[in-house]
Amino acid sequence: MKKYIVIILFGFVLSSCGIYGKYKHSDELKDRTDQITPTLFGDTIPTDSVQIAAISWREFFTDPLLQQLIDSALARNTDLYSARIAIEQSQASLKAAKLGFLPSFSLAPQGSWSWNNSSNAWSHSYAANLQMNWDLDLFGANLNAMRKSKTVLQQAEYNKLATQANLISTVAQQYLMLQLLDRELEILINTDSLWETSLETERALFENGQAYSTAVNQMENSSLGVKTQIIDAKRQIRSTENAICRILAITPRHIERNAWDAYELPERISTGVPAQMLELRPDIQLADKALAEAFYNTNAARSAFFPKISLQGILGWGNNGGVIANPGALLFNALASLTQPIFQHGKLVAQLKISKLSMQDLQQQYVQTVINAGNEVNEALADCQAAKEKDVYYKRQVEVLHDAYDGTHELMNAGKANYLEVLTAQESLLSAQLNEAENIYSGTQALIALYIALGGATK
Repeated sequence: MKKYIVIILFGFVLSSCGIYGKYKHSDELKDRTDQITPTLFGDTIPTDSVQIAAISWREFFTDPLLQQLIDSALARNTDLYSARIAIEQSQASLKAAKLGFLPSFSLAPQGSWSWNNSSNAWSHSYAANLQMNWDLDLFGANLNAMRKSKTVLQQAEYNKLATQANLISTVAQQYLMLQLLDRELEILINTDSLWETSLETERALFENGQAYSTAVNQMENSSLGVKTQIIDAKRQIRSTENAICRILAITPRHIERNAWDAYELPERISTGVPAQMLELRPDIQLADKALAEAFYNTNAARSAFFPKISLQGILGWGNNGGVIANPGALLFNALASLTQPIFQHGKLVAQLKISKLSMQDLQQQYVQTVINAGNEVNEALADCQAAKEKDVYYKRQVEVLHDAYDGTHELMNAGKANYLEVLTAQESLLSAQLNEAENIYSGTQALIALYIALGGATK
C-alpha cells in the first residue's frame, strides 16, 4: 500500500510540473510584437543622439516656477497619493503571500467548572494548547499566489509611474495654457489701445464732416468686441488657475508664472527605437504585468485539481477534572490529511477555462496597447512638425499685417482710406497674432505629448 501511495504521489508531481513555471511572453505574442515594432512609429523615425524619454522631467521642464508647481503636485495630488497607498497595500499582500509557505500557529487555552449535585462538589478542567496547521505546497498553490502578488505589486508601481507622468503632463499643459492666455490678454489689451486710437480718429473726422456716423458706430462696435474678449480672457485665466489648484489640492489662488518666452523646451529630440520605448512606457509594462497575473491565475486554477495535503498538531498541558495539577499533563496530537477534489459541480473546469480565456483577451489587449503607443508617438511627431512649419508663416503673416495696419491707418488720417479698410486691417492683425500664439502653444503641447508618449516623466 505504501508503494502504491508513493507511486500515485509521484505521478501527481510529474503531471503538475506546468504549474510551477514562471511567466514569459508566449512565442505567438513575441512574434506579433516583433512584427509591429520595426514600424511602430510609422515609416520614418527622426534620429538624434539625445533620447527624449530618458530626460528627467526637471531637465525637460526648465522653468523654475513650473518645477515648483510640479513638485507641489507630486507631493499633494490625491490621485498620486492613492497610487502610493496601492503600492503599500500590494507590499503587505506580498509579505503575507511569502509567509504562506510557513505553518500557522494559534494558542487556544480552555477552562471549565461544573457542579455535581450527587457528590456536592465542583470539578475543574483546563487545557493550554498550541495548535499548528501547515498546508504543504506540493502543487504550487502558495507559490503561484506569491508570484501573482509580485505582479500585482509591479502593476501598482507602474500605475504610480503612469499617474505621475500624466500628472506632470497635465500641470505643464495647464501652466502653458496660463502663459498662452497671458499672451492673448496682452495682445488684446494692445489691440484695444490701438482701436481706441482709431475710434478717436474716426470721431474727429466725423466732427469735421469727413466721415459718416455709420463709420463711427462700426469702429466703436469693433472696439467693444475687443473689450468683451479681454473679459473672457481674464475669466479663462481664473478658470485655468482654479484647475491647477484642484490638481494641487489647494484652495483657489493666483498661480505665479513666467512670461510666455521665458524658457524653451529642448530643441533636439529623438524617439529612440521602439524596443526602448517598450521599456519606458508604464502602460505597456502594466499590460505585460496584467498578462503575468493572468498566467499565475491560470496556474492556480490548474493546481486546484491536485490534492491538498495538510499537517495539524496540538501541543499543550491540561487535566481531566478533579484537582488542578500544575502544570498538568502534557498533551500532543498530530494529524495528516489529504483532500483530493473529485467532483466540484464543474467549478474547477470552468475556472480554468475562464483563466485561459482571460489570458487570450489580455494578449490581444497587450498588442493593441503597443499599437496605440506607436500611434500616439506618430501623432505627436506630426503635430510637432506641423506647428514648426506653420510658425514661419504665422510670424511673416503678423509682420505683413502689422505693416498693412500702420499703412492703412496713415491713409485714413490723410483721408485716403475708409473705415472698412482700417477695420479689416485691424481684425486681420488681431486674428494673426492670436493664431501665432496658439500655434506656439500647440507645438509646445505636442512636444510634451511626445515626451509622455515615449515614456518620459517617470523619473
